[in-house]
Amino acid sequence: MTRRHNGEGTIYPYRNGYAAQVWVTTPQGRRQRKTVYGKTREVVHDKWVQLQEQARRGPVTTKVPRLEEFAVGWLRDVVAPNLAPTTAANYELFTRLYIVPDLGVKRLDRLSVRDVRLWLNDLKQRCQCCAQGKDAARESPRCCAVGQCCHQIASEWTVHQAWTVLRSMLSEAMREELVSRNVAGLVRVPVPRAGKRVMWTVEEARQFLESARTDGDPMYAGYVLLLILGLRRGELLGLAWEDLDLEHGEARIAWQVQRVKGELVRRQTKTPSSDAPLPLPDLCVRALEDRRRTEARLRLASGEAWAGTGLVLTTRFGDALDPRNFHRAFKTRASKAGVPVIPVHATRRTCASLLVALDVHPRVAMAILRHSKIAVTMDIYSQVSSATTREALKRLGEAFG
Repeated sequence: MTRRHNGEGTIYPYRNGYAAQVWVTTPQGRRQRKTVYGKTREVVHDKWVQLQEQARRGPVTTKVPRLEEFAVGWLRDVVAPNLAPTTAANYELFTRLYIVPDLGVKRLDRLSVRDVRLWLNDLKQRCQCCAQGKDAARESPRCCAVGQCCHQIASEWTVHQAWTVLRSMLSEAMREELVSRNVAGLVRVPVPRAGKRVMWTVEEARQFLESARTDGDPMYAGYVLLLILGLRRGELLGLAWEDLDLEHGEARIAWQVQRVKGELVRRQTKTPSSDAPLPLPDLCVRALEDRRRTEARLRLASGEAWAGTGLVLTTRFGDALDPRNFHRAFKTRASKAGVPVIPVHATRRTCASLLVALDVHPRVAMAILRHSKIAVTMDIYSQVSSATTREALKRLGEAFG
């Protein structure tokens, strides 16, 4: 029988090696014994000393879950209650598709920097169609499932976002004292290079609106608000008549419509600063009055089928507009108008060019665009030439005066 040395405590032979136990206080406040193992007495003694020191510094968990197990509770108890629904849905998607399949079986305290680095390197090279079984799920497979790999490699942004979600998850594990360090945070990941930002000139914006008004486009009022007030797509679709005061020319942007897990959700905007009332120029007021008359005709035509959501932009039956359908309508109108087809969100930068042309002070423009930092506004101001847009804005006013 092997004799324990003086002061070593409960170090004892165990199976093909040794084990040691230390009394610790768990994060829940309970006193429990934690056991460490090793093949030699020296290895176990070192682990025992480290565990004793850890127990003196604070609570110690006695059971560390696997990453997959921890992710379930993290998404349910931390992410879902505290983040916007679309953000929470994105966190769940990246966890399910990119993190858990590769790292889910790892115990949190055994996940290493090397594991994270190899995982990221693999994401940059692996065909995601093969990994996620996208083609196999189709009714008629056409690439990977029939042996013709499409090499659908994850973008730099996707890899960076997957790493961001993992880092956030492990930060919560540190707060719960399940791990002593965030190994994802120790891996250096380059920030993806931003793509070229596109926007319309003021002349192109005038051409777009003129096309929509001439053709009687039912979304004309929405296009005006996008370009003149710089509204985001969700904010525009969440705008209700009760948020507008056409008599005094004011709009309160307090709600947004988003698609979350296949359902349309109307929720409040992210920050209180987004709720500040915005002045409505005459062009916006006239467009909204036209929209109200259009809505009256649609309500009369639909009869009892009218949904009555109270939103400004709706389907022909009064239901909330799907953001994707509005985006398709926007691109179709851009094609008909003969202007470059840009994303809806890019209209905010066009709005900024209108403000530059009017020599609006950057601080005022920041309030209108509801930027969180003046640096974002100044970046736009530095890219727009006031000299070239002033004349185009004058023509815009003449066309709609």
